[in-house]
Amino acid sequence: MKTAYPLMALTLAAGMSLASPASAQVAGQTTTLGVTITESTQTASGWSAKKALLGKNVYNESGQKVGKVEDLIVSPSHAVSYVIVGAGGFVGIGRHDVAIPVSQIQDQGGKLVMAGATKDGIKAMPVFNYADKSAGRDTFIARANEDIAKGYAQVAELQRRAVTANAEARVQVDMKTADLQRELKAAEARLAELQKANANRWHEFEASVNAAVLRVRKSVEGSMG
Repeated sequence: MKTAYPLMALTLAAGMSLASPASAQVAGQTTTLGVTITESTQTASGWSAKKALLGKNVYNESGQKVGKVEDLIVSPSHAVSYVIVGAGGFVGIGRHDVAIPVSQIQDQGGKLVMAGATKDGIKAMPVFNYADKSAGRDTFIARANEDIAKGYAQVAELQRRAVTANAEARVQVDMKTADLQRELKAAEARLAELQKANANRWHEFEASVNAAVLRVRKSVEGSMG
């Protein structure tokens, strides 16, 4: 009788070893690089996605083929969470991809088995679609532009106020105007960097734009007094 092993157990490496890892001196600091000898051994004896999972057929307990492994989805904690199984179709045309928790698939003598599965059952599951990295970009840019527009509206208001202010008050208004204009230019520069970047890389600039826009908001609020 062939022994069945949970796919997760074969995918993940064994627990951390107590052996000391190699270290390297980087800019005056000791940085841990690579893995220990014990960890290397554990990795080598682990489950290779390229050699043993990707493209491999998935069967039910009756030996019927129900699909093929098309991809692996790794969670942020670095544990493989889902196997993407494709059912039907030919060379990707008309294929129905679904996400299957790895806990539902076992290795039985080198064969991937999902008990109780059928091809029709997999086709009835919701289709798996990859997340669009550009999703939300246009909304984010629009909101940033709204804050910048409000900033320029406040600059116009400050300039109008300066016309009727006395000399002492005008100095204060001019200082607030200059501060706000400086923050607006910085925000526009950060936003321009984001817009020039590839749509799939916009998140790399999101934090800097957020910080710049937040400074604009604070400057607007501070200039209203």
